Amino acid sequence: MEAILKRAAHRVHDSEDEKLLIEQAQTGSREAFEELVRRHDRDILRLAYHMLGNREEAREVYQETFLKAYRSLNRFRFESSFYTWIYRIATNVSLDHLRKRQTLREEISYESDTESHPDRPALKDTLAATTYYSNPERRLYGKEVGERIKEALKTLSEKERLVFELRHYQGLRLKMIGEIMGSTEETAKNYLFRATQKLRAFLTNV
Repeated sequence: MEAILKRAAHRVHDSEDEKLLIEQAQTGSREAFEELVRRHDRDILRLAYHMLGNREEAREVYQETFLKAYRSLNRFRFESSFYTWIYRIATNVSLDHLRKRQTLREEISYESDTESHPDRPALKDTLAATTYYSNPERRLYGKEVGERIKEALKTLSEKERLVFELRHYQGLRLKMIGEIMGSTEETAKNYLFRATQKLRAFLTNV
């Protein structure tokens, strides 16, 4: 019981300390804002990497997130935790990158289809598939599983992937995920259920 009370006291202290940092940053203190960044930078970078699967893009999302946070910090009204607020920014920036990536992929696909036979697979895809299946001994089991999961995640919608990432990689509760999405806990729960069903079906059929 004593340990629980101590943890609760630490959380209250951290909350009050962070509130003071935010107020200082809102008045122009760069040092206070840098301390806020330091407290959350790893979580934001990890979120961006799991959402995008690319370190360079994850770094871009990380930088965009804190730049947007810096520019809009004066509009923060303590109606939610800073943690939830910064996560909401990061998830929106990540989703923007995913949409841009999808648009670019569609443009490249269209250009490729107009220049080659539509029924003939791209040479690089054929070679990649041949290499994968003809040399299974070169791939470790763990890496194969990781690749399959990465492919499975591509079958999810943006919001399904977001909820799955926040729940299983970031360990957030569904209530907080709902707040980050600007929605409800029940909505987040439904997205998670659909994501889990899709992933299970995909991995079972591989």
